[in-house]
Amino acid sequence: MAFSSVTSSVISNANAAPRRTLAAVPEDPRAFYAERQPYEPGPVDAWGLGLLGRLRDQLPQRLWRGQAAVRQANLLTAEVSALDDAALAGQLRHHAVAAQGSRTALARALALVREAAHRSLGMRPYDTQLLGAGLLLRGKLAEMQTGEGKTLTAGLGAALAACAGLPVHVITVNDYLAERDAAKMAPLLRFLGASVGVVLSGMSPADRRRAYACDVTYCTGKELVFDYLKDKLACAGGPSRLSLRLGQWLAGRPGVRAGGRSNGGSNTGTLLRGLHFAIVDEADSIFIDEARTPLILSAIAEGVSDPAPCLAALELAATLVAGVHFKLRAAAREVTLTPTGSAQVAAAAHLLGLDGAVRVGREHLVSQALRALHLFQRDKHYVVKEEQVQIVDEQTGRTLPGRNWEDGLHQMVEAKEGVALSPPVRTMARITYQRFFRRYLRLAGMTGTAREVGAELWRVYGLHTVAVPTHRPLRRQVLAAHCLPDEAAKWQAVCVAAQALCSAGRPVLVGTRSVAASQAVARVLAQAGVPHQVLNALQDAAEAAVVAAAGQPGVVTVATNMAGRGTDIELGPGVAQAGGLHVILTEFHESRRVDRQLFGRAARQGDPGSAQAIVSSSDELLAHYAPRWRHAVARLAPGRLQALGLALLRRLVQRSAENSHARQRAAAMRSDREIETLLSFSGKN
Repeated sequence: MAFSSVTSSVISNANAAPRRTLAAVPEDPRAFYAERQPYEPGPVDAWGLGLLGRLRDQLPQRLWRGQAAVRQANLLTAEVSALDDAALAGQLRHHAVAAQGSRTALARALALVREAAHRSLGMRPYDTQLLGAGLLLRGKLAEMQTGEGKTLTAGLGAALAACAGLPVHVITVNDYLAERDAAKMAPLLRFLGASVGVVLSGMSPADRRRAYACDVTYCTGKELVFDYLKDKLACAGGPSRLSLRLGQWLAGRPGVRAGGRSNGGSNTGTLLRGLHFAIVDEADSIFIDEARTPLILSAIAEGVSDPAPCLAALELAATLVAGVHFKLRAAAREVTLTPTGSAQVAAAAHLLGLDGAVRVGREHLVSQALRALHLFQRDKHYVVKEEQVQIVDEQTGRTLPGRNWEDGLHQMVEAKEGVALSPPVRTMARITYQRFFRRYLRLAGMTGTAREVGAELWRVYGLHTVAVPTHRPLRRQVLAAHCLPDEAAKWQAVCVAAQALCSAGRPVLVGTRSVAASQAVARVLAQAGVPHQVLNALQDAAEAAVVAAAGQPGVVTVATNMAGRGTDIELGPGVAQAGGLHVILTEFHESRRVDRQLFGRAARQGDPGSAQAIVSSSDELLAHYAPRWRHAVARLAPGRLQALGLALLRRLVQRSAENSHARQRAAAMRSDREIETLLSFSGKN
């Protein structure tokens, strides 16, 4: 299901080699709006790239070059520490340009940026963080375990790239992390003479333009893509030859940055300077999890949404029977009317006021009503805030204000909830994440969970995944999973476990998949007299305060995926001695990587910690993908036998879900290619 938004110097080192899997860098590297021309591999090329990626992943990780550069950087510590601030920044700008092709230059650049971080942030990067920064500069995807300091690693990589003259976008999964990381890394970047900006939802075009004009810009993937689509519309099919010539001339004028932008302005009203270099944090979330659906830029159409047809369609849909009149595909959120259902809709067309309409129109209306009733649930897929239906991002647990579902589905959900219908919209532009990120001149990323999708990352984005060792040994203890027969028993078991851990002075993080689930476990904890805090899409105003307190002794925090990726929970006094943070997973996610991200909140940076899954056989994932086996596993006595059976069942259902999502991503790319030429923004692609 697609989301829509209703409205948010080119590489100075021209000798940097482009990634071989993508098209070459534009002939003139000082073009007005830098982006790589899209490359669409044929079936044979795609198969060959996938095979090559799998073979590379089977070979031992070749870190020797980067590790040698880090060892050499360590030998330069005394030399660079003797430099004054101006000399330090000047030398870094000089060596960062050559670092992309020379190990000696890379070693010196790493030594210099480490010293700069120490002086500006009071933090001395670990060798593993320097290694990760070097991988980012070389256009790799660094897999670093949770808690290994990816925020600083991305900041080091961005600083190196900015010093080399590359405008950098540091892309993360939500506004909270973008704003937090920009604030943390700003002292380092400013120390080196680089400007830093952040793009957040709700910002004005002028503020966005100023943020994108900075040397390093922190933003979310969705905000960036929608701003890119707006630029495509502003260019009306691409900049003219005159615009390009004017941009080139301005690039050579004093006080004007490469790319034809002066003081944050733009020759054609575009927001970005182009797609130069991207560092994508939590890359698997953005490249994989959020890539199943295209992002659609919409404009408000003329007219007013009439609730009458929606209400009539909902009333008719409520009389239809699953399996008789329609078939549901919950994983793809699709509804198909059977011949019996089509006949029923035709017979009741007069109730919809569609008796004179074509068959496709009335069946589409009823299908959307069925989806609204059966596939989109309140406090799971959306919430109602301030008399508005707001979509909840399933990967991050956050609301997406201003985003709508397409094809009238959003208005149908609004009619179901009895709120005022939003105005009708028309599609102006669309693109998938896969096609967007392949347009960057240079692309790099980092995440803690990439090994399961390494082949796809290579095949689609040309990114080679390299595992970075941990700075300290991992001390996380994963307890045997426990499966209960129903949801009530599950919440009770979670409550008992939380009480026991709190009495031992340990903090507990209870992870849920939806707002409704977080509210359900919160009610059980309240009835048992267990103090707790809740963090979800309905209670997100105090997010920073909740996260800051989550590591204190005896604190229970109930959270959706908002407390997953990128969240650092610092342990309070005495917590490490008591055993550290304990994480309880209350429902398996469709991806193994998301489960690992939640478990990764515990035992970070060598601290102790533990994690356990406490689920029920009635959970959605098990019910959908393993309806026959789930109850058998729940009936087993708790212990090693049940844990083994649950592990096998979990592997089965998650692999099935991941394969289904992979097919959806491939279908989204095909669909995007097919309709791109029909959209007014397509222009030069």
